[in-house]
Parts: sequence; structure tokens; C-alpha cells
Amino acid sequence: MIEMSTEQDPRWRSVLARDAEADGGFVYAVKTTGVYCRPSCPSRRAKAANVAFYDTPAQAEAAGFRPCLRCNPKGPSAAEANAALVAEACRIIEASDETLKLDGLAGRIGMSPFHFHRQFKAITGVTPKQWVAAHRARKIRAELADPSANLAGAIYGAGFNSNSRFYETSNEVLGMTPTAFRNGGDRAEIRFALGESSLGAILVARSEKGICAIALGEDPEALIRDLQDRFPKAELIGADAEFEALVARVVGFVEAPRIGLDLPLDIRGTAFQERVWQALRRIPAGETLSYAEVARRIGEPKAVRAVAQACAANRIAVAIPCHRVVRNDGALSGYRWGVERKRALLDKEARA
Repeated sequence: MIEMSTEQDPRWRSVLARDAEADGGFVYAVKTTGVYCRPSCPSRRAKAANVAFYDTPAQAEAAGFRPCLRCNPKGPSAAEANAALVAEACRIIEASDETLKLDGLAGRIGMSPFHFHRQFKAITGVTPKQWVAAHRARKIRAELADPSANLAGAIYGAGFNSNSRFYETSNEVLGMTPTAFRNGGDRAEIRFALGESSLGAILVARSEKGICAIALGEDPEALIRDLQDRFPKAELIGADAEFEALVARVVGFVEAPRIGLDLPLDIRGTAFQERVWQALRRIPAGETLSYAEVARRIGEPKAVRAVAQACAANRIAVAIPCHRVVRNDGALSGYRWGVERKRALLDKEARA
């Protein structure tokens, strides 16, 4: 049996790339320093001839190596520590009854405002201010869903300092007026149109705020009925020429994913779901992540099942690409619009 050299070992490529995704899979030790590191360690790279690989920190220590003080291979990495702090900040936001300022929020988790803002956006895909706004929107939606709730109390309970401030942004927050939202979309206008793609019928719907639904299926009438069920009192308006062009863009993206699809979205979910959906939008076409990898990216490594549920709750196909999330073994799991469509989308992206 021919022994593999360090340069030929795929783990060495991970070390050269400082691949954070490889952290936790192995550690490497440097014989000349007596130190072992995680693959993503930012320290100066050692010569390949001086490197040995171990599956666990315990194995490296049994061989006489000590942990690197810079990358902390026995504990959380800097990225993991930052993700945990950002997750804690999200929990603080969700538990607060008042609007939190950047400085105060950063101080509560022990970061400078600049570093906190940068890390928060890198991990969640949105700024702290946008996250607070999404949380407030979720709270006001939950309050308005209760017909017995007092509107003024719901507004203040969601963290808005005044009625006027809320009404200035109500269309952005709810996609319609508060009264219309409370009445199931009463008098709200939602434009929609149907198209045809290689994956079957496709429905695209848009509120005043942005795209609120992209659905795939065999039966166009069933897609329309589902939209009506979501907005039972809204005024559904059929397509005009301008909207038909928008549908054509979506169909074009389905057929040629590499062209990209940059559309304003009316995303309606819990704060956790929106974190997951933002993470999905950062997965490039042609690549996939496991549910566990998505959970780690949003700083919630134990929330694998909740990530899967957030993917299942997504109603905006392809623009929020939940089809790019697979099981740990690479197998395809459930997809709102059918596993075969999920496979077809991934095949198109792989060929592109």
C-alpha cells in the first residue's frame, strides 16, 4: 500500500484554503512548533513536510501536541463564537418590548458597535436594524391576527414609539394597511399571473411590498385556489403586460438559473424563519448545503429540525432557494412543490 503524502491529502487543501467548513472534521499538528490547529487557523502556514493530521484534538494531544492559542481548536472557533453572540443578540431582540439601539445591543453581548454590525450582517444577511424591523413586523402580525386585540396596544407592544410612526411604514411592514391585514387582506391588491415552465405551471403573485408567492404545480387552478386561501379577502388582480414580463423573468430563471433573480420580496414569517430564508438566498446556484450546515451558519447548530420546518414553510419558490438544502448524506428530502421538481432544479443548476 502506497502511503499518501501530505500534499496529496485532501485535508491539506482545506488547510491551505483555511476552510472553516472543515473545522470539526480534523485538526492538523505542526511538528516544529508542537502545536495543533483547526483547518481555518489564520496563523502562518507550516511546510507540508512538518504537518500531521489527527481526527480529534484528543488524538493530537495524546501525540504530545498542545492546542493553538490563536484558533482555539478545543473550543468554539472565532466564527462559531461570533455566530453564538449574534444568536444571543437575536434572542435579546425577540425578548425585548422596546426598540433596541445598535450601541446598547452591541454592549449587551460585549462587542463594539462596528464589529457587532459587521458580524451580524455577515451571519444573518441583514443589519441589526433590519432584524429589529422584521421582529416588530412578526409581532404586529401576530397581534393583528387576534380580532379581539386592541390596535393601539398592538402597535406599542411591537416596539413602535407612536401610532404615526407605525402607519408611515405599515405598507412596508404588512404589505397592506393594518385594517386590511386584520381582515384577511380585505381590499388589498395582489396581482398575480400564471406561466408555464419545464417544471409545470408557475404562479407569481405580488403585493404592494414585493413578490409574496411563487408556486409550482401541475394544476394552475389549484395554485390560484391556494393563493385565494392565503388572502381570502384580498382583491386578486389578473396580469397586465408589465406583470406578464415579470412572470417571464421568473420562468427564465427557472430554465437558466445562472442569470440570477433579483426581485423585491414580501417575506412573511417568524424572525427565525426569516433568518433561515436569508441564509438560503446566499447559497450560490449550483451549490447545496445540508440542514445542519444552514443551522450552523445562522448560529443555531442544534436547530436542524427548525431549519427544515422553515424551509417547508417557504412559499416563494426559486427566489428563496430552499431546493438547495439537502440531507447530510446528500439525499433529497421533502419539497413543497415535489421532490422531482427539486431534483430538476438542482440538475439545471449543476449543468449551468
